[in-house]
Amino acid sequence: MSSVYYTLAGMFERSGVGLHSGISTNVRVLPAAAGVGRYFVRVDLPGKPVIPANIDAVSATTLSTELSTLTQYGKASVRTVEHLLAALAGSGVDNAQIEIDGPEVPLLDGSAKVWLEALQEVGLVAAGVQGIEDKAHDSFTPGQVRATLTPPHLLTPSVTTPIPFVLNEPVSVYHGDAFVTALPAPKTRFTYGIDFALPAIGKQWYSWTPEKDNFADAIAPARTFGLADQIDQLRDRGLIKGGSLENALVCGQHGWVNPPLRFSNEPVRHKLLDLVGDLSLLGRFPVAHILAYKASHHLHVQLAKKLAERMGCKLNTKKVEPLKINKLTCNL
Repeated sequence: MSSVYYTLAGMFERSGVGLHSGISTNVRVLPAAAGVGRYFVRVDLPGKPVIPANIDAVSATTLSTELSTLTQYGKASVRTVEHLLAALAGSGVDNAQIEIDGPEVPLLDGSAKVWLEALQEVGLVAAGVQGIEDKAHDSFTPGQVRATLTPPHLLTPSVTTPIPFVLNEPVSVYHGDAFVTALPAPKTRFTYGIDFALPAIGKQWYSWTPEKDNFADAIAPARTFGLADQIDQLRDRGLIKGGSLENALVCGQHGWVNPPLRFSNEPVRHKLLDLVGDLSLLGRFPVAHILAYKASHHLHVQLAKKLAERMGCKLNTKKVEPLKINKLTCNL
């Protein structure tokens, strides 16, 4: 049985401010060879270190997910990776090189919508097909190659995707009444539940099944949210320096400070978006029902580590060399 991996059919760029650092960064996402996975390149640091988007690289999970690697020059990190990774994984992009010139992925509008729109501009193709693997990558320009963004299982019935891991026993992590569990199931499915004292949020549940539901419509537009009475405390801790009413929903005792919402249950959809991004660090989603309740990035990652053990993931073993891009045609 052959394995087909998918990558971008072209390159795209986006810029913006990081949620926690408040630092403006530029991101360029490019095609990558089959089997190398998704990975970041800190183009602003000496040696342009590669940071693999896998579970072994997680270094922090405080209100976002941070990935790191050690180099001869010290530690190289990239923070708040979950929205971009969710957009790539949710769209079926197995392999991608993500170049960034700073420490944090831009928050953009607080969701994965802008990333999805960029993906839709360039489309995706099977990695290794004529026109991508044999084409000089420095000839790609934004929007040059366009195709319909279609999940891999809908592209060509005659080709097969990498063999999935089928979970055959429950795996769970807990903290108080919060938990994330993976249950045996015939199809991959994500379910999330939240419970807030604020009436405008309250109790919410939502499920997403990749084979049935369009990620771009159901999950990607859901924006990050925060509680009004916690903002000052978080800023005192050096967090959310780049947060604003333009890139995050804020909820108080009397309702939403900056309506309207894109969905009546936008908060729980965003939590599911975060879960998808964090579990994308496995490289592929297991065939299982992933159920989370009142969870966090920390619990998401803890479950992913347990699943990685069962999936037999061999991480950080393949050296990835960044693509050489012609900076005259593809400037950051």
